[in-house]
Amino acid sequence: MIIEQTHLAGVLLIKPDVFGDARGYFQESWNQRRYAEAGLNRDFVQDNLSLSKKGILRGLHFQNPGAQGKLVYVLRGEVFDVAVDVRADSPTFGQWYGTYLSEENHHQLFVPEGFAHGFCVTSDMALFAYKCTSFYHPASEYSIAWNDPDIGIDWPIDTPELSTKDKEGLRLRDLPKEILSVW
Repeated sequence: MIIEQTHLAGVLLIKPDVFGDARGYFQESWNQRRYAEAGLNRDFVQDNLSLSKKGILRGLHFQNPGAQGKLVYVLRGEVFDVAVDVRADSPTFGQWYGTYLSEENHHQLFVPEGFAHGFCVTSDMALFAYKCTSFYHPASEYSIAWNDPDIGIDWPIDTPELSTKDKEGLRLRDLPKEILSVW
């Protein structure tokens, strides 16, 4: 397993070991001991799956209070996955990191507490999995506009299909300061 620190402190790109042959492949998607030894020591309390078609964009979401760390990966298809630093006192506040996650590359992204998260589907469909460090709490969830010009994410899609909630996402600068994370 290879773990790469991105330019955003705590956001990790994980390249698990994959053992393949003519029959297919085997991969451990999570092993608490092995990941802790590699520096990712988290207790996950909830697993989620999301099935989406091409052109769907979900995000940018975060919770506060009850911030969620997420270990995300794709079981089928491909997505462009993004983390945005929403820690008000961070030197990288408002900066983003994006990467492609797919069934072919088997990569995972760890998005720690204090970051907004989103993804768009670039294949015909994608089955997206994520482990969360905190339970989902809709009353403390916020959406940042996917196309916030202050963040400037270079999405590989121009006109995504969005949920009503995501269509109403706010610009980062318009979010109440008290809901932004402080670390």
